[in-house]
Amino acid sequence: MKETYCNAMDKVYWLSIWIAGLSLTIMTVVIPIQVVARKWLNSGLSWPEPMALVCMIVFTFIGAAAAYRAGSHIAVGMLTERLPPHLQFVFARIVDVLMSLIALFVIYYGSDRVLFFMGTGQSLADFPSIKVYWTFLPIPLGSFLTLLFIIESLFFGSQRTRPIVMIGSYSSEPEQSAHN
Repeated sequence: MKETYCNAMDKVYWLSIWIAGLSLTIMTVVIPIQVVARKWLNSGLSWPEPMALVCMIVFTFIGAAAAYRAGSHIAVGMLTERLPPHLQFVFARIVDVLMSLIALFVIYYGSDRVLFFMGTGQSLADFPSIKVYWTFLPIPLGSFLTLLFIIESLFFGSQRTRPIVMIGSYSSEPEQSAHN
């Protein structure tokens, strides 16, 4: 059961980091286009800023889920890492439970916003073919992915030392988690 769930979360993690990375890349390409248009063409474009904003929303919420699994979130790591080992495990579980409550809250209210804007049928002013609810969808989706990673952490411990999570790590030795 553990390996099946963790392997599935490896795929979710991989997809999350690619989506977040692609969003960040698009955002960093689009913003200079606006700068060039304003500075040298003396004409501001209407689409780069809203597109960058949507990319930032995707990057923030989908990237936050991946960061949670990788142990790169702030949580209360500074506090828990200074506790004795037997208390580190207890406080790590408390952090997971509190994070799951936050994720459930954001899923509920984020989904409410998505459903609200689905009902209105509003479109983005600069992209009339894109409905407003699509810009809100990464909020509950990213929180749901975070919840999946929280469940993984609660039942199977931190997965920050899994090979897929360690890609790009600068540490010569993988950091051992208090709840493995």
